[in-house]
Amino acid sequence: MSKKDIPYKIYLSESELPTQWYNIRADMKNKPAPLLNPGTLEPMTLEELSVVFCTELAKQELDDTTPYIDIPEELMDFYRMYRPSPLIRAYCLEEKLGTPAHIYYKFEGNNTSGSHKLNSAIAQAYYAKKQGLKGVTTETGAGQWGTALSMACSYLGIDCKVFMVKVSYEQKPFRREVMRTFGASATPSPSPDTNVGREILEKFPGTTGSLGCAISEAVEAAVSTEGYRYVLGSVLSQVLLHQSIVGLETKAALDKYGVKPDIIIGCAGGGSNLGGLIAPFMGEKLRGEADYEIIAVEPASCPSFTRGVYAYDFCDTGKVCPLAKMYTLGSGFIPAPNHAGGLRYHGMSSALSQLYHDGYMSARAVSQTSVFEAGEQFCRVEGILPAPESNHAIKVAIDEALKCKETGEEKTIVFGLTGTGYFDMTAYEKFNTGMMTDSAPTDEELARAFADLPVVNK
Repeated sequence: MSKKDIPYKIYLSESELPTQWYNIRADMKNKPAPLLNPGTLEPMTLEELSVVFCTELAKQELDDTTPYIDIPEELMDFYRMYRPSPLIRAYCLEEKLGTPAHIYYKFEGNNTSGSHKLNSAIAQAYYAKKQGLKGVTTETGAGQWGTALSMACSYLGIDCKVFMVKVSYEQKPFRREVMRTFGASATPSPSPDTNVGREILEKFPGTTGSLGCAISEAVEAAVSTEGYRYVLGSVLSQVLLHQSIVGLETKAALDKYGVKPDIIIGCAGGGSNLGGLIAPFMGEKLRGEADYEIIAVEPASCPSFTRGVYAYDFCDTGKVCPLAKMYTLGSGFIPAPNHAGGLRYHGMSSALSQLYHDGYMSARAVSQTSVFEAGEQFCRVEGILPAPESNHAIKVAIDEALKCKETGEEKTIVFGLTGTGYFDMTAYEKFNTGMMTDSAPTDEELARAFADLPVVNK
């Protein structure tokens, strides 16, 4: 189609908003390996998961056969405040790059929390409220998930306790204060408030923390406080389920204009954004209805897909959570304090790990300075300041568009713009002043982390 045939922004009408989430596991021939009880190494039961998670969320976590799950009407009412989100044709970026490629991005930053995380936050808070709980606990890396959950809990009138990775707590004070504005508590992790936090501080004095550490603290706080449950912003299958609304909207918008993407790109930390964006496209690929090149982009400083091992591992540093089979760097791995805080988890979603292992998608690791360079290039022509996490997808989208410039191919590229970077100006300042550096774990560091993996003969 010519430029005049497709608008800059493609909006679905309110009546076109998806009313069901899509469960990608239903179409997977090789199902993700089950979560294991850390004590017995047997698959987790609904009863066991319900001690940590809300019962309805535990059911969603275990369901790998139901393809579509209805979105409750109360959640639909909330979604309508900011959804459908726009799919934007990056005409200005295309022109600047001089590429024949057609570039689209799904923008998830048009809500108060500033990211896609709100899609699952409101769902998890809703099920907690429906169960009659007093509140929830969670972890957050860059603070996007903590911000979204605090907003959702405030809306529903339940308590929210957030353990924020220490380096992000210090680097991103404004996101921390947004959480407090919504009534949540925000604690730098590891903290002296929990047994596992004290143990980590004793073992690693001065540590900048990790998502694995924060998860351990949040889980301990949940199971030791009456009327609370733990909720997670990524990795789990229930989260990918809720985030599928992003991909469903993206596909519906493209279908409106008869556009079929060749390449779909998403940043990947734990997997919520990538899994949500690719869900319906991967479903078609699994069913043999269509084919797409799907690329996961991760930071070189925390390269779960590209340098991790596919094995059962603990989901948290304190080793109190279930074991998941995933691409992992080891639950004890603590990445360098880079500025893509939301991509600093040691492992990857079990569902995405299985799909990657089976060859349905590829992965790339990119350096910190290169992604900020791409983010600034994008901002200067498209007018949106992207979150550091989103810059990873932008970097590879630009790379692919430049390949098209070399070959003359007119490929269609779609990527996920997970959110805005207005609370990440410390990171942009570091980049603009030349103070930002690149880092990547050495083979020796990874070998030490791998050596501590649990032995699971399953």
